[in-house]
Amino acid sequence: MLTYSFADTGPEPLYIHLYKCIKNDILDSILLPGTKLPSKRSFAKNLGISNITVENAYAQLQAEGFIYSVPKKGFYVTELPDKGVMPFNSIRTENKNTEYGTKWHGSKIESSKEEGSQFEIDLVSNTAPPGKFPFSIWARLMREVISEKSSELMKKSPWGGIMELRSAISLNLKQFRNMEVSPGQIITGAGTEYLYTLIIQLLGYDKIYAVETPGYKKIAQIYKSNNVACEYIPVDNSGIIIEELERHNADVAHISPSHHYPTGIATPVSRRYEILAWAAEEPDRYIIEDDYDSEFRLAGKQMPTLQSIDIMERVIYINTFTKSLAPTIRISYMVLPVTLLEKFHSKLSFYSCTVSNFEQYTLAKFINDGYFEKHINRMRNYYRKVRDGLLKEIKNSSLSGISEISEEGSGLHFLLKIHTDMPDSEYIEICRKNKINVSCLSQYYTGEEKNHDKENKNNKERQHIIIMDYSGIRLEDVEKTVKLLCKSLNLPG
Repeated sequence: MLTYSFADTGPEPLYIHLYKCIKNDILDSILLPGTKLPSKRSFAKNLGISNITVENAYAQLQAEGFIYSVPKKGFYVTELPDKGVMPFNSIRTENKNTEYGTKWHGSKIESSKEEGSQFEIDLVSNTAPPGKFPFSIWARLMREVISEKSSELMKKSPWGGIMELRSAISLNLKQFRNMEVSPGQIITGAGTEYLYTLIIQLLGYDKIYAVETPGYKKIAQIYKSNNVACEYIPVDNSGIIIEELERHNADVAHISPSHHYPTGIATPVSRRYEILAWAAEEPDRYIIEDDYDSEFRLAGKQMPTLQSIDIMERVIYINTFTKSLAPTIRISYMVLPVTLLEKFHSKLSFYSCTVSNFEQYTLAKFINDGYFEKHINRMRNYYRKVRDGLLKEIKNSSLSGISEISEEGSGLHFLLKIHTDMPDSEYIEICRKNKINVSCLSQYYTGEEKNHDKENKNNKERQHIIIMDYSGIRLEDVEKTVKLLCKSLNLPG
C-alpha cells in the first residue's frame, strides 16, 4: 500500500498534496505504467484522510492524463512517452508551499454588436456579466496613477510594455501558473489578434501555421489575412493529432491545451510531451500556447502549461485580460522563449507598444495590490453558481430526458448534446427568433476529411451539440435561458 506523510502540508489542500506525491512517483518511475492504484476507500483509511480527498486527487491526476480508470476495476498509471524523448523530471512538482449576435452561413459564424443587442440571452458573444467589474477600485487606481505617475504617463512606452506591468505579470505567472519567466520575456499588446501578427512577422511568412479543427475561427482568419499558409488539424479526445501535424508539414502549431474551444477538452500529459517532441524534431518548429481562460477552471487544480515543461524553448505562451477582466480591456501578452528575444528585438522592436501607459500602470497596480487575484476568485465563485444553476435547471426541465452534458468543469462553457432530428441550422434560427443566441459544435469544424464515409460519420457525431457559453449570463437569467432552449424545441419549460 502506498504511504505518504501529511505531517507538514502547509496551507495547501490535502488533495493537492496527495496529487503531487503520486504525480512525482509516476514521473520518477516509482509507480510504473499499468500499476493499479489503491481503491479510494482503502487508500483513505491507510493514510488517515477522507475518501473525498483521495477522490479529488485521483480526479486531478486523471484530468491531466497521469492515470486512467477502468470501470469496476479501479485506477491505473498511464504509460507516458519515453523519457529519452523528453525529460519528465522537468515538471516534477516540489511539495513546497510555493504555489503562489450570430448568423448561420453553412459552417461559418459571423457576429456583430447590432445583432447581439437583439437577444435576451446570448450564449455566443464574449461578454462579461453586467455589474461584476470592480469599477470603484479601478477608478481609484486610475486617480492614483494620474497623481503618482504624471511624468511617466507622458513618456513613450518601451516596445514590450512598461516594466511595472511586465514584472507584475511575471510574478502572477509564477504564483498561479508555476511559470518561471523574466519580465523581459513578456511582450504586451492590444489584444491577442495583434500579437498573432507579431508572431507571424517574427517566425516568418514562409512557415505553415496549423490551427485546430474544430476551433476558434478568428485565429485562422488572422493567419489567412496575413497571407500565410494555414492548415486545419483535427483534434481527438486528447487534443491536436500529432500525425496530422506531420502529414500537413506544419511548422507552427497554434493550440489551446489547457482548455480547448469549443470542445472543452484538456490535453493530457502524454499528448503534451508528444507535441513538445514534435516541435523539437526540427529547428524552426514552434508551438503557440493559447491559455485564454485558464483562470476559470472550475473543477480541480489548474492544468500545468506547456511552457512550464518546455526545456527546448519552443513554446510561445499567450494570454489575455479580456476574458478575466472585461472584453473591452484590450490588454494581452505573450511570453517569448529566451532564444527568440534577440530576434524579436532586432527585427520588431521598432513597433511601439499598442497599450497606453495609463492602462498599463493601472493594471499593474491592480495586480500588485492583490485586486486581480480577489477579482478572479470572486468571478470563479460567481461563474460556478451560474454553471450549477444551469445544470440544475436543465436537470429539472424537459431537456433532461433528451440531453447529455459534458466538459462542465473545464472553463466558462460546457457542451449540451440534444437528441433531436432537427438540423443545427434550423434550431439556431428558431432560437434566434425566440431571442436566444446559440451556436453549435458543428459550426466550428473546417477542413476536409480523408474520405466521405468518415466525413458522414463525423458529421452525424457533431450534430445537435450546443456550446453553452455562460460567461455573460446573469445569475437571474439562468431559468430564462433553459426555458428558451426548451421553447425552441417545442418542449414544456
